[in-house]
Amino acid sequence: MQFVFSFDYPHEVAPMNLKHLLGGKGANLAEMTSVLKLPVPHGFTISTDACRAYIDEGWPDGLTVEVDAALAQLEDRMGKRLGDPGDPLLVSVRSGAQFSMPGMMDTVLNLGLNDVSVEGLAAQTNDPRFAYDSYRRFIAMYARIVQGIDSLEFDRLLDAAKELAGVDSDGEIPAELLRYLVGAYQEIVVHETGRPFPQDPHEQIRGAIEAVFGSWNGPRAIAYREREGIDHRLGTAVNVQAMVFGNRDNQSGTGVGFTRDPSTGDQGVYGDFLVNAQGEDVVAGVRITEPLAELEGHFPEVFHQLMEIFERLELHYRDMCDVEFTVEQGKLWMLQTRVGKRTGMAALRMAVAMTTDEGIRLTKDEALLRVSPDHLDQLLHPQFATSKVDVITTGLGASPGAAVGKVYFSSDDAVRAHERGEDVILVRKETSPDDVHGMLAANGILTSRGGLVSHAAVVARGWGKPAVVGADQLVFGNGSVSIGGIVIHEGDEISIDGTNGTVSLGRLPLKVAEPPEELELLLQWADEISADHMSVRANADSGTDAATARRFGAKGIGLCRTEHMFLAEDRLPIVRRMILADTPEEEARALEELRVAQRADFLEILEAMDGLPVTVRLLDPPLHEFLPDIDALLIKESNGSLSPEDAQLLEAAKTWREFNPMLGVRGVRLGVLKPGLYTMQVRALLEAALERKRAGGDPHVEVMIPLTISRQELAYAHGWVQEALAEIGADEGLDVLFGTMIETPRAALLAMEIAEVAEFFSFGTNDLTQLTYGFSRDDVEGKLMPIYLAQGLLPSNPFKVVDSEGVVELVNIAAKRGRSTRPEIKLGVCGEHGGDPESIASFVKLGLDYVSCSPYRVPIARLCVAQSLIREGASL
Repeated sequence: MQFVFSFDYPHEVAPMNLKHLLGGKGANLAEMTSVLKLPVPHGFTISTDACRAYIDEGWPDGLTVEVDAALAQLEDRMGKRLGDPGDPLLVSVRSGAQFSMPGMMDTVLNLGLNDVSVEGLAAQTNDPRFAYDSYRRFIAMYARIVQGIDSLEFDRLLDAAKELAGVDSDGEIPAELLRYLVGAYQEIVVHETGRPFPQDPHEQIRGAIEAVFGSWNGPRAIAYREREGIDHRLGTAVNVQAMVFGNRDNQSGTGVGFTRDPSTGDQGVYGDFLVNAQGEDVVAGVRITEPLAELEGHFPEVFHQLMEIFERLELHYRDMCDVEFTVEQGKLWMLQTRVGKRTGMAALRMAVAMTTDEGIRLTKDEALLRVSPDHLDQLLHPQFATSKVDVITTGLGASPGAAVGKVYFSSDDAVRAHERGEDVILVRKETSPDDVHGMLAANGILTSRGGLVSHAAVVARGWGKPAVVGADQLVFGNGSVSIGGIVIHEGDEISIDGTNGTVSLGRLPLKVAEPPEELELLLQWADEISADHMSVRANADSGTDAATARRFGAKGIGLCRTEHMFLAEDRLPIVRRMILADTPEEEARALEELRVAQRADFLEILEAMDGLPVTVRLLDPPLHEFLPDIDALLIKESNGSLSPEDAQLLEAAKTWREFNPMLGVRGVRLGVLKPGLYTMQVRALLEAALERKRAGGDPHVEVMIPLTISRQELAYAHGWVQEALAEIGADEGLDVLFGTMIETPRAALLAMEIAEVAEFFSFGTNDLTQLTYGFSRDDVEGKLMPIYLAQGLLPSNPFKVVDSEGVVELVNIAAKRGRSTRPEIKLGVCGEHGGDPESIASFVKLGLDYVSCSPYRVPIARLCVAQSLIREGASL
């Protein structure tokens, strides 16, 4: 197996299609070199195969020979040698996984410098300051990444050197001080490792490659992959490339740019650059960058060449591209390109715009696939509900949306606060990959440094978290930050707007964002694809929720949970009277009160969903959930403060208490014990439907019995519906379907018998997952699940992504067996999996009729259904 490929290696297919082998960075470097013929420094890629082999069994056999041969070829092409005392070749060693993971893995620059070659570099460039600046950067980076030495001491020495020289930037430190820094840095290495800093370039490169391989399984990379759903088994490629230097002099520089605005999708010149700097200076946020448009004033010829390359890249990739470049003494070099990360707003607007772009001509199918579920999720992020905002400082709006929360200054503290249930704003000078866990926990991110391509900006945009960066008025103190005379302490609340970059004191009210007009068009395309295949309904328990769901495009209600109605403040006392009733008459009176209340609830929902199906699930939870906490009542009993009513409630709580509610008196079992309860609900629903019909409406009612396990049980429950219809008037022509939830493996296996009674099945995949695995979700998710995922005992949380091997197979069996009895039976999913993109793909493959999810997930589900159908071969 070949492990190493030069950038101009003659692959049989276009390199851009070999990301699985070369990683994203390597594939695009090869594409720019061999296909587009752009000015790219020579180099080679060590494949992801090598990384996987290294992780499994250590350094692969034959890899050293291939790397040495590739280095020799690189030296010949550059006319320089690694470690040459006269004119040394320097290289960068960078990670490059198949899927972009910005800042999550490691990079080493200026590799090849040692105590001898640094003098050669100084003589060859006639610039000792540049040579020793490059050497001190290399030592610090290599020590941190390869040798595991904390960077704090290096940073302290660098700050001291700037203070001693009376300068503000790294590029102004004089050569003699840089020589001193190099020596001081090497002393730190000896102190920390017991060995001198390595002088052999081949030892250096071996260490750097192993460090990049090892960083694939670093904590921050693992956390990022889990958040993004990236397979842990993919591994990373390693790119070894000849160095070009943006920090040579004031005719040099480095930058990052986008072919369109990654926040809005607008065309124009977007990005950041720095004169006399290396790439890490731009993304680390340690220096204030200039807008990319200002490059024209510094290097006009380079700017126009870069804009021409931007246009070529966008037309070639048929998408917005993210570009890294360096200018070395007036010459432009392209260091990287990739399809750029973008906000939800930009993704949507670009996808629609590119369908009419003459150079790109996206199809509608391609446009639909360009917008991810996360992009739509971002568009539904909240904004401030008031325009009266007292702004205390402004930075760059790096990732749109509003966020409020308590201020925390460290990622560890942010995580602990999040675990306590607090809303968190992570406030840092700048973020680094080590902050990924804190960024995950935060509602929003605020930094005092950095530009639109800083680490905080890129990661926040990718995750859809509101972020404000470069708020340089922030002054950090001990456990606080100040802006002018305003001091914000840890735990104080602030509000940030990642769209316009504002920061305000206190907790501002939020509202749902207004999505752009392109959203309606894109979702219209999605619905056209889905029309004859699968629809999206909503889980809604009130008229307000139903109206929201309809506004977001729901084609009905797939789950109306009547128990949520019973938990309202004015209903709970009635339910408790029903539970505590000593006589049939008392129970009947309580049920009659509930019937009147429920009828009003159902009427609101049917009005909001007029003309569309409404599936109403009869009462499902254990009765003890309507009763006070038994432990609190026992404490009252022990201290003598138990009232007569409390005493009744305590006895009822003892009677109905369940240790595992999943296996207790739930669903139809409750109806068997208290048939009057379900009969009351059916009557209330049918009365509401009849009232709606008589008012000129068009109600479509689906009565759903939860947790049935046999035909006999469902037929028994069907009698309640028939009885209510007979009482209310079957001749009124109400459109009523009768069905059940399939929530147990037994029901799935006996679906052909249950379908003799049921006109529809709704798969309750939450409970079906619990019973298939033998998991109690409340117990497992907090305790066992993290261990199972960390140990690889489960590929993902089955309560988040439906189990494709077990639960999906049970759904498949039930669907086939149900249809064998009743070919026209309607099949849907109403568990939380109905809004999960991966789960939706599984349900599309099974040919189900609908999925149901929360109202705010409806647009996402509509998109996911269409995307899954496109991947299965459907098309506009």
